[in-house]
Amino acid sequence: MNSLEDPRIAAVLEDLHRAARRDTRVFLRALPSVVAGLLRGRGVVDSAKPYLRDAFIPIDAAQGRVLYQIARAQGARRIVEFGASFGISTIYLAAAVRDNGGGCVITTELEPGKVAGAQANYLRAGVEAEIELRAGDALETLRRIDGPIDIVFLDGWKEACLPVLRLLEPHLLRGSCVLCDDMKPFRRTLKPYVDHVRGNPGRYVSLELPLGDGLEFSVVV
Repeated sequence: MNSLEDPRIAAVLEDLHRAARRDTRVFLRALPSVVAGLLRGRGVVDSAKPYLRDAFIPIDAAQGRVLYQIARAQGARRIVEFGASFGISTIYLAAAVRDNGGGCVITTELEPGKVAGAQANYLRAGVEAEIELRAGDALETLRRIDGPIDIVFLDGWKEACLPVLRLLEPHLLRGSCVLCDDMKPFRRTLKPYVDHVRGNPGRYVSLELPLGDGLEFSVVV
């Protein structure tokens, strides 16, 4: 069984990937603010943040299929995602959980507009039963996790990826997988994260997969 071939899910993912290609327009609108912010000593992300509420900033289709494959190979039943955005990655993960016999993708999103958009997309794809969307700051919304986690997918604000991982680590067992997106554009910001997953060989085996903007793939050993 492969739910990615389900016409309903496939159509929604195709629509969302097409819509995400308009992110370029969002970034162009943000450019003057970014330049002005840099001149004032502000960071790029802080300067662009008001515009990013309209941006998908998603994984691409190849990354989505890899997430699905990893979750299927692992038989994942409980997956935690940091940064739902408009729900593209969550749908790939929920399809895998469904095909594994059921379970839950617990995801979290801070931006209210994206929360509403993601919920609508889950309903359109018919995967809402496999998803628990928690609105708010991930460091608060993810404090309660009932049971072990099979996979963690980190795709929210990059400064928060390591704190979120540390919050979830008590729920990771041997063989649990952790994936963190956007390694290339945020190499400096994510350095403490990379140091953590690569600098603890007794805890993780980790490397960067050449997918999208770089996907750090770690396995708990």
